[in-house]
Amino acid sequence: MYINIGDRHKIILDKLKTKGFVTVLELSEEFKVSAVTIRKDLKHLEELNLLFRSHGKAVPTNPYTQEKTVTEKEKIHRSEKTGIASKASKLILPNDSIILASGTTITELAAQIPPIKGLTVLTASLNAALILSKLNDVEVIQIGGLIRKSSSSVIGPLGEKMLSEFTCSKLFLGVDGIDLDFGLTTTSSMEASINQIMIKSAQKIIILADSSKFGRKGFGRICGLEEVDQIITDSGIEDSYKKELIKLGIEVIVIDVD
Repeated sequence: MYINIGDRHKIILDKLKTKGFVTVLELSEEFKVSAVTIRKDLKHLEELNLLFRSHGKAVPTNPYTQEKTVTEKEKIHRSEKTGIASKASKLILPNDSIILASGTTITELAAQIPPIKGLTVLTASLNAALILSKLNDVEVIQIGGLIRKSSSSVIGPLGEKMLSEFTCSKLFLGVDGIDLDFGLTTTSSMEASINQIMIKSAQKIIILADSSKFGRKGFGRICGLEEVDQIITDSGIEDSYKKELIKLGIEVIVIDVD
């Protein structure tokens, strides 16, 4: 039976209230319309601030503008983060000087870095610093500043001034959102600010982001995609996004996740 647009939108919003999320595939099958039609429906409802789209589904609220604790973040996309971190760890070479930003993927990267002769790590992440401090061959420099409890990291002008005194070979940066037009974002404007200084202090910018981050926007803008050299993500990334990133000159490394 044909359901008009208005009724379709009402049913979608009712499902969001009762179930907490809806998927493009589920709605397409229920309404017997194409996935393209459903995506248009969801886009329209998002423009009215009635829902937020997130990689093949829609949720009532935007997960990237809400603060989550480290414990909560650690439970999300665990296998993807592990695979991404493993790939990133292989890019670190003897005598490298690197910056590790903050976030659960960055902490996972720290856990997977082996003893590398001559490696110097400058980090805003308290957890990453503690993990790497156990490696004899690695010199760890903890950035100072105000502690951001939700990410167990430091932010603020003290850390930014400290960062401006260094030049490093690579920056490994986790983000909350990647949008083709708006660029890289995070949930905190102060974290975005210190991330901007990290970018200025590094020769190569490497983004670690699972596929759920694409097409999303956080509160604080870090930079445009023209600043990025490499992105490591998982196989859930849409081909269209990958192609656009490659067009921008970004090397996209995709890891398979079981």
